[in-house]
Amino acid sequence: MAAEDPSVSGVSGRYATALFELARDQKSVDAVKADLDKFSALLADSPDLLRLVRSPVFTADAQAKALDAVLARAGISGIAANFLKVLTANRRLFAVADVIRAFRALVAKFKGEATAEVTVAEPLSDTNLDALKAALKSVSGKDVDLNVKIDPSIIGGLVVKLGSRMVDSSLRTKLNSIKHAMKEAG
Repeated sequence: MAAEDPSVSGVSGRYATALFELARDQKSVDAVKADLDKFSALLADSPDLLRLVRSPVFTADAQAKALDAVLARAGISGIAANFLKVLTANRRLFAVADVIRAFRALVAKFKGEATAEVTVAEPLSDTNLDALKAALKSVSGKDVDLNVKIDPSIIGGLVVKLGSRMVDSSLRTKLNSIKHAMKEAG
């Protein structure tokens, strides 16, 4: 399966594929994905945890002890917790973000979903998120999971990347195109 999907390759792809196949066999794909999403959120919110995961200075034992505490506190258990411990024991914890991304891609493919990267200037309401999901579903023919990033520098509008397609309707891009048109005319 990993060889078919170019986004799932290398060390992270092999680990993600192994985890996905185990989770699928145990019929716990959704539970594992939820736990990995929780761990990913912890990484995003904690510079200390990110440093622990990425830094080669920490020994595998130190990483394992710290990871045990983090997992217990976050309520992450079962297959996902054991998998993170295996990554730590194999000194591959630094690749956890790529593994999680590859795992999400495998889950999306398994469920017939697509993931869209959406950049907005300010948080969207639930109504707007639902409308965006519906519009993307009508275009792609698949259920679409949104990965929303907030970037105030786009001023307004949004940037959507779905597969190989990208739609940039940000105010920043429109203003830049007007600026270039005025330079060419002037």
